[in-house]
Amino acid sequence: MLLSIVIPCYNSEETIREVVELSLREVSRLEGVECEMILVNDGSPDRTRDEIWKLAQEYPNVRGINLSRNFGQHNAIMAGMNYAQGDYIMGMDDDLQTHPSQIPAFIRKMDEGYDIVFGIFRKRKFSLMKNLVSKAASFVQWHMVKRPKGLEASNFWCCRKYVKDEVIRYKNYSLYLQMLFFRTTSYIANIEIEHFARQSGKSNYTFGKAFRLFLGVLNYSIVPLRVSSVLGTVFSAAGFIGALIVLVRKLLHPAIPIGWSSLMCAMLVFFGITFLMLGVLGEYIGTLILDQGRTPQFIVRDTVNFNPSSGGEKEKHSKG
Repeated sequence: MLLSIVIPCYNSEETIREVVELSLREVSRLEGVECEMILVNDGSPDRTRDEIWKLAQEYPNVRGINLSRNFGQHNAIMAGMNYAQGDYIMGMDDDLQTHPSQIPAFIRKMDEGYDIVFGIFRKRKFSLMKNLVSKAASFVQWHMVKRPKGLEASNFWCCRKYVKDEVIRYKNYSLYLQMLFFRTTSYIANIEIEHFARQSGKSNYTFGKAFRLFLGVLNYSIVPLRVSSVLGTVFSAAGFIGALIVLVRKLLHPAIPIGWSSLMCAMLVFFGITFLMLGVLGEYIGTLILDQGRTPQFIVRDTVNFNPSSGGEKEKHSKG
């Protein structure tokens, strides 16, 4: 059985070697399991690409992909999945927070017959920003996407080859992989794993990147549009009823003055809701424009340790 471990790399020149060597050591202890590691350099400004190429020279089963610019974590993972040949495909981070020591637990759970397994951390050690975005995304997923009750998603996962084959058929630029997984199968499980502290540096998740990733969730459901319709109906009805009440009171008590402050408060609330819904619509329209313009999910600049004849996807230098 071949296990493909896909790791998106950004500013990880100090950690990626340890991640690779620990992963290879863990897999070597598993009977009947072979491993290929696919390291995707997502436009890192440091020497991450050089470190990946060194590892590929030392280890024949370590393969490198260098993207032409920074496309984002999920797009980088998608690039690696297009090249993965394993029976199982695993997604892992480059900073040792999703630790290689947990690999055997994933394999054991997958062997029970599940199509996808997500690792759930007993105690999260992410930054405050990443924790907040993760909780917000989980809330949105829970209310917008059908998934098994009680299931949680994470960025440490393992899936079967047929799931990977289905996911890489998705060609839109905006990606949120967990949502694509939920579309594919209901045979999904969680395992509880240890979450390790970051070994060096700081999280690459800025507020802007985290917010864009969160908005990406909206592209997989029309629930926000339905919420807009419901809110529009509710506030329109409330405004109509309020206007009738004001008219009746004015007819019964002509001396009642018109309230400027209450009017302004009402306008602020209604206009705030209006602009919020326009923003949601704008996200959908913007995504459509990017997709119609065939914005690529990723562009591969160069690779190392891949056999050109091993698969059609390896000949593609972009996907969009």
